[in-house]
Amino acid sequence: MARRVGFEEALSLYENTDMNLISRLASEIREEINGNRVYYNRNFHLEPSNVCLHRCTFCSYRRESDQEAGAWSMDINDIREYCRDKYKNGETEVHIVGSVHPDRDFNYYLSVVDAVREELPETVTIKAYTAVEIDDMTKSSGLSPKEVLSKLMERGVKLLPGGGAEIFNPKIRDQICPDKTDSKRWLEIHKEAHKLGMRTNCTMLFGHIESRRDRIEHLMALRDLQDETGGFDAFIPLLFKPSNNPLSHLGELNIIEVLKTFAISRIVLDNIPHIKSYWPMLGKDMCQLALLYGADDMDGTINDSTKIYSMAGSKEKNPHMTTSDLERMAAETGYEAVERDSFYNIIIKKS
Repeated sequence: MARRVGFEEALSLYENTDMNLISRLASEIREEINGNRVYYNRNFHLEPSNVCLHRCTFCSYRRESDQEAGAWSMDINDIREYCRDKYKNGETEVHIVGSVHPDRDFNYYLSVVDAVREELPETVTIKAYTAVEIDDMTKSSGLSPKEVLSKLMERGVKLLPGGGAEIFNPKIRDQICPDKTDSKRWLEIHKEAHKLGMRTNCTMLFGHIESRRDRIEHLMALRDLQDETGGFDAFIPLLFKPSNNPLSHLGELNIIEVLKTFAISRIVLDNIPHIKSYWPMLGKDMCQLALLYGADDMDGTINDSTKIYSMAGSKEKNPHMTTSDLERMAAETGYEAVERDSFYNIIIKKS
């Protein structure tokens, strides 16, 4: 692998106007790690509630209470029915993430996992709860992160999603998510998960009030933890969407800056195997472009099961794709689509 890129060198890539060069540098690394493959899986999301005690200014998903228009909160019977409805096409992963509901305690989160595990086949991997949700569980239960994670693992949670990282710079966090789990705690929880043998993802929310330097500092912090633990499977650059939230006046980041951020993420994060181009957020066209700037994973079929980005203005209002759709998108960019499980093991198609 090429020499590791430092902070100033990464920053200088943002100043480079040669997009073909940036694409080539990122693609060389992604192909060294992943060859000509683009990964996808069969999955659906479960978002138990959007009622949240945090007041993040970038969020279009949050509602103040269960009585507010557009709010929802699922009880355990709702969870069971939802799982039965969404498991249709041999899905291999359910992704559970939502809000920090002010009236839900740790037992509720455990009960959600229990219900999901009982309703779905063992072939469906449970990926559940961001570090922010885990942090809230420690507060409501009085348990340590290790104890909370251990209990979730006992119930069947296999992986943690990467949400809640936002941007690590504390001055920016004080403006966009002042009452939320801080960056030190986020990293601590993922480190603890890695020590327990749990694989996790990581993210960065970009395109709001952060600077390029903030983004690179964020990437460097993730790289440092990965050097220590090796527990991250994928990094997902999450593009801020400006509809229906207090930061709407910012507008959406231009496509050149988005693609540079994907490429620089691939170049800097030389020790994280996968970069995800999350199509329900980006839209299908930009998802394909990101594959040419270092991304090697498109996420999955989704089955119209997430509202986080559609509520924020994404073009994908009812996100759903078939495996054939995903395979076609990869082929159109010159890559070979391969179906994976939650741990990036390739699933061989039955003849």
